[in-house]
Amino acid sequence: MNISAKGLAFIGNHEGLRLEAYPDPATGGAPWTVGYGHTGPEVVPGYTVTTEKALEDLQTDSEWAARAVTQEVMVPLSQNQFDALCSLVYNIGVRNFQNSTLLRLLNGGHYADAAAQFLVWDMAAGKHMAGLAARRADEKALFLTPEES
Repeated sequence: MNISAKGLAFIGNHEGLRLEAYPDPATGGAPWTVGYGHTGPEVVPGYTVTTEKALEDLQTDSEWAARAVTQEVMVPLSQNQFDALCSLVYNIGVRNFQNSTLLRLLNGGHYADAAAQFLVWDMAAGKHMAGLAARRADEKALFLTPEES
């Protein structure tokens, strides 16, 4: 599966667009972030991007998230479920997803229990973050939303 345009917009909306690099909200430092949640060795204080570059990075970064979901999830998914999982992986990273109770429950066919696990991922640097709690609630809701026919 591939992330949908709706899924990309979902991630972009939750990440927000910042054209100048900013410090991680939880740590006040690394990792520095720019665009729609893009991190990397080039992202340092003072680094800037255009809107077009931010969109390119969002597309590229979402592709590795989609690959991880495709490789790790062994049960059928709807597009909404796939997009919600891509948003989660985009934010928490592949290794955290691979080791998550959410993935274990999902691969066991326990979709509702897996959906509840989105809400567990509301911390950064050991701190509960209101923005992450809201994002996780939205991801859970998307995961549970039936496909439109």
